[in-house]
Amino acid sequence: MTEMRSEGNDSPKRAPMALRDAACAVADGLVRAGHEAYFAGGCVRDRLLGREVHDYDIATSARPDEVKAVYPKARGVGEAFGVMLVRHGGNTFEVATFREDGPYHDGRRPSEVTYSTARRDAERRDFTINGLFEVPHTGEIIDFVGGRDDLAAKLVRAVGDPEARIREDRLRMLRATRFAARYGFAIEPRTAEAIAAHAGELASVSAERVGEEVREMLAHPNRAHAADLIEAARLDHAVFGSSVLRHGRRVDALGAAVPTGGWTTALAAWWLDRVCDAPSVEGHASESIQERHRADIERVTEGVRRRLVLSNDETDAFRWALTLRLEAPIGLAHESRARRARTIARPGFDSALALIGAEQPELAARLRARSDAELPGRTLPAPFLDGAALIAAGYRPSPDFKRWLALALDAQIEGQIASTEDALQLIRTVDGRGSGGGAVGVGLR
Repeated sequence: MTEMRSEGNDSPKRAPMALRDAACAVADGLVRAGHEAYFAGGCVRDRLLGREVHDYDIATSARPDEVKAVYPKARGVGEAFGVMLVRHGGNTFEVATFREDGPYHDGRRPSEVTYSTARRDAERRDFTINGLFEVPHTGEIIDFVGGRDDLAAKLVRAVGDPEARIREDRLRMLRATRFAARYGFAIEPRTAEAIAAHAGELASVSAERVGEEVREMLAHPNRAHAADLIEAARLDHAVFGSSVLRHGRRVDALGAAVPTGGWTTALAAWWLDRVCDAPSVEGHASESIQERHRADIERVTEGVRRRLVLSNDETDAFRWALTLRLEAPIGLAHESRARRARTIARPGFDSALALIGAEQPELAARLRARSDAELPGRTLPAPFLDGAALIAAGYRPSPDFKRWLALALDAQIEGQIASTEDALQLIRTVDGRGSGGGAVGVGLR
């Protein structure tokens, strides 16, 4: 075994094992102790699809106390459900005891579990493609639920009765669309019918769980297919609060690469696709119409934030992508250099360009060329003047500071001042303390 020494530590440290080798070693330990142990679920599915496997889950006949007997440092993360974490070779693995689930009373978790067999464990899973087991060292597939046939047929099929699977956990309706979109699969007809019949019940699922699924789908290159599937099943009510047919294809036009700004850009594009009178980005609308659309953006942003439990940063990214999509074409064409720079430096600016590009590629290209020339790094210059300099010059902190500092930075961007002293002279002039003969002529905005 290769040994490494960490800096400042004389004790040898083993090099991390390859992920699959470490997973095989954990399963081997359980088998040597007299238990069954298989790779389970997503890792088996992805290997059969020829995709990279990022984690291995292990299903075993060993109960939690028996897992701990083999791996004393194992820790429980769901011992009531038979789930333990085992660390080996620099990797951590979930080791779960074969189980059957009791009734689901909260639409999320079973009220009780019974330790059982590999077959029963496969039969309690959500979709057949997630119900496969694999013998670690031989690669032999153990398939109790027809998952291998469904992989070949490119189908997402509920295990057993789809109505029962959905009643157990209504989030499975959204998970079915995520798997189908990610792998380019269809949803098996009976499963699709059950989802359509129960779509309205997704509203009872916690907003956090819905938000997690939507994040995963919109961050993936197949995001447009996911949006199509969600809308076809009327599951979009849980995202936007209404179910309507799409009227545009902006989310498609973002392309396969994860868009600038991340998944919130795709979310903004999806919202725009669903709006019959989405405002034009040409900039010809009257100020009253622009104001109406800004009010709409605030209302929609608040609704999406609440329904998907967006973080503050995600909320701001969504809001600014939509707002700047409206304002950037006007601002870059008609505003002063300083105000253009402030627009370009806003966090949602490149996301807005991505949205504009999905609608009018030539306009977006012109805007991007101009913004790249004026502020390629999307960062405003370090200001000549700050609050500390004002205090050092004899000013007492006041609400005027923010206005003065903004004025000085605008003058700096415009090239009207070249130093901290120039900036102070500007403030003295504005404040009435200067001689009036300063080098700049910037008025308050």
